[in-house]
Amino acid sequence: MPKMKTKRAAAKRFKKTGTGQLKRNKAYKSHILTKKTPKRKRNLRKPAMTDASNVKNMKKILPHL
Repeated sequence: MPKMKTKRAAAKRFKKTGTGQLKRNKAYKSHILTKKTPKRKRNLRKPAMTDASNVKNMKKILPHL
C-alpha cells in the first residue's frame, strides 16, 4: 500500500477549525475590484466554511488534516 499523500495545493488553501470543519477564503478578491462595492469587498475578506457537499472529497485529498 503506498503512502497517503496530501494534495499540497489544497493544504495551502484550507485549514481545520477546532470543531473539525474546513475553513476557506472566498474567491473574487484578486482583480477587477473597481466595479465591486466596498461592502462586497469587505465581505469577501471574511473566511467561510467549506460546504457540506464537498467535505467528503476534501477529507480524501487532505488525509492528514
